[in-house]
Amino acid sequence: MNTIQVIGIAAGVLTSVSMIPQLIKMIQQKEAKDVSIIMLLVLMSGLVLWAVYGFMREDIPIIATNCFSFLVNVVVLTLRIKYSGVK
Repeated sequence: MNTIQVIGIAAGVLTSVSMIPQLIKMIQQKEAKDVSIIMLLVLMSGLVLWAVYGFMREDIPIIATNCFSFLVNVVVLTLRIKYSGVK
């Protein structure tokens, strides 16, 4: 594995886990009104496109990190909808 691959994988992993603190906070507080649904939908659209790009390039790190990120954001979106009425 060369330096470029290591940097790419590190970037993908850090990007993938970036929403986990928000997810934990939402679960603990059972509140998510400050999370923008539009932002999540735009982000998820970008993640899908990155995954498609990864499949086209046959690049497993791009595919894996963006699919993981998408799943995390699906959970965040689900909790945002679930907790939207909770004060």
